[in-house]
This record gives sequence, structure tokens and C-alpha cells, in this order.
Amino acid sequence: MTQEHVVVVTTTDSEEAARGLAAAAVEARLGACAQIVGPITSVYRWEGATETDTEWRVEVKTAGDRAERLVTLLTERHTYDVPEVIVTPVEGGHPAYLSWLVDETR
Repeated sequence: MTQEHVVVVTTTDSEEAARGLAAAAVEARLGACAQIVGPITSVYRWEGATETDTEWRVEVKTAGDRAERLVTLLTERHTYDVPEVIVTPVEGGHPAYLSWLVDETR
């Protein structure tokens, strides 16, 4: 069952790359709004080593039925071999905002 509203999150290695992903999502009407948070520090394991890098997080609010296409767009345009792309359901919120969110993804 598809959630009615979701937030799709990814991270990338520069503010410029984050802006590009955010703009692509909104321009394609796969997201109503995208916010860029950063810089942030990420600590993770990659190819057997612990890495620490500066990244920017992109949070895209969208209708649940757009999530799969949005995930595809983000992964296709991403520069990472294995990008973080996580879909989180929205359990509630301001009804007018949620209605706008759906309208802007049509």
C-alpha cells in the first residue's frame, strides 16, 4: 500500500550537486518542495574502511505515488556509486500543505 505523502532523502558531496538534484525533482513534478540541509558530517563504512566526509542532505516532499519515480530520478542523476535514498512516510500534517504537495506533483 502506498503512503499518501512521503519525504525522500538523499545526500551528496557538494551544495551544487544538492541544488541540481533538488531542482531536477521539483522541475519534473516528482517533488513539490525540496530543502537542502548542510553542510553535515557523515561517518560511514565504505569498502572496508570508516570514512568521514562533508555532505549536503536533500529532503524532497512528495505524494506517495511519485516516490518510485523520484527514487529513480535521484539515483540516475547521482554521482555516488551507491547513493543514500530513503523514503519515509508522513503520518500527518497541515491538511492545506499536504493538499498543495499533491497538487504540485501533478
